[in-house]
Amino acid sequence: MIGRRIILAVQFLTRLPTPQVRDFREEDLTRSAAFHPLVGLLVGVLLVLPLWGLSQRPGLAAVLALTIWVWVTGALHLDGLADVADALGAAHRDPGRFLEVLKDPHTGAFGVVALVLQLILKLVLLAELVGSQWWFGIILVPAWARWGSLWWSRRLPPIQQAGMAERFSWQLGMGQVWAWAGLLALASIGAPPVAVALVLVPAIALYWRHRLGGISGDCLGASIEVLETLLILALVLASLIVPS
Repeated sequence: MIGRRIILAVQFLTRLPTPQVRDFREEDLTRSAAFHPLVGLLVGVLLVLPLWGLSQRPGLAAVLALTIWVWVTGALHLDGLADVADALGAAHRDPGRFLEVLKDPHTGAFGVVALVLQLILKLVLLAELVGSQWWFGIILVPAWARWGSLWWSRRLPPIQQAGMAERFSWQLGMGQVWAWAGLLALASIGAPPVAVALVLVPAIALYWRHRLGGISGDCLGASIEVLETLLILALVLASLIVPS
């Protein structure tokens, strides 16, 4: 049963090939959310390969890492970022208008700008991370971000009925969320800057509670993208401030 849910988590979050799951049940997909941080670790391992193998060519390493990042995740969370940027740009603090724009399948100017800026930020930060003191911390960045999605799903009410945030929240216990927090915190001893996720994740939750009163599936994706960028920034800044 655990192996089945891990496979479903990999299928949902990545483009990686997996064995076929027979007798699919929707409750298995929702319960597979407990393994999202594990999938994040898998993504992190793929990201660290070009940073390690091409440490003498930081620009090329960053381009390859970013390409892998976008491909392996199928731009899933980038899509959420674009949708949320458009909705926030048009909502003017009106949750009803926010949801209306969020349902529009077209990408507007705010969404395009958000996508471009996000990709530029990640590219530059990855290039800066190559050869730095805590470059290997990139392994934990996607895992912490997906742990964040578990926290937000569980701690914030969904603003869309039958949406992704609602689907995951009612199938996930806080015990699982705290267990992953402990495991990732232990793993972060080697790259302590990424442990700032323990502060950033609740801070992002407070933002959504104040801004919208809850969260949606697209908000989860956008928050993952923002958190990943902030964690890479933390690694880069810490490497500049703390001598190796």
